[in-house]
Amino acid sequence: MIALLRYQTALLIGSHRWLPPVILYAAWLAIGIRSGDAILGAFGWSVGGLVPAAAWLTRVCVTNEPPAARNCAAAAAGPGRVHLACVLTAAGAGLLLALIGTAVVVLLSDPHSDNHYVAVPVLPAAFAGLLAALVCLLMGTAVGALSNWPVLRSTGWSIPTGLLAALLLLVLGASPANAAVSGLVTGSIDGTISTPWLPLAATALIAAAATAAACALSSRRG
Repeated sequence: MIALLRYQTALLIGSHRWLPPVILYAAWLAIGIRSGDAILGAFGWSVGGLVPAAAWLTRVCVTNEPPAARNCAAAAAGPGRVHLACVLTAAGAGLLLALIGTAVVVLLSDPHSDNHYVAVPVLPAAFAGLLAALVCLLMGTAVGALSNWPVLRSTGWSIPTGLLAALLLLVLGASPANAAVSGLVTGSIDGTISTPWLPLAATALIAAAATAAACALSSRRG
């Protein structure tokens, strides 16, 4: 698996197809994060952008190989393992974005509530923000796994389906991503830190199930 991860990482870097989702997330941060913003509210904005960015990175990784190269790798290691390596590579790239976003928020934001009266401890806030980032990252990865090959083969269906799913997961109250973002934004009003353990656990199960389903289907359609 380590060799497959190295191969997929090199393929991702060399393809330069990581640039659009990275630029998307950078623009998301530039639009919504300003110096002096309340730290929890800034985290609420920054983590939300990881859902579409992670979904896009997952699409890039699972569709990056030419068919001949994919068939060779699948013959050597098994199609399920190859597809798992693709999804894990995307998740690793998304994690790097999450860490960068966390650092940007910590450096630029004000560790106080929205009214700037209540002090917010930076380390617990950063920890809660990073966990919320993981929730959105895993949710976006699950979206990418289910809205692309081998679940959906047609680009005409996969791209709009992925975009719509990413949007719905941010706005629907039942979504773990929405719960994580809402906890940060609501806590920013009075300076209360809400650590999203339950959304993280739910999202981890969803992402694992989505990835397992995609890997199993890749074995059948490989």
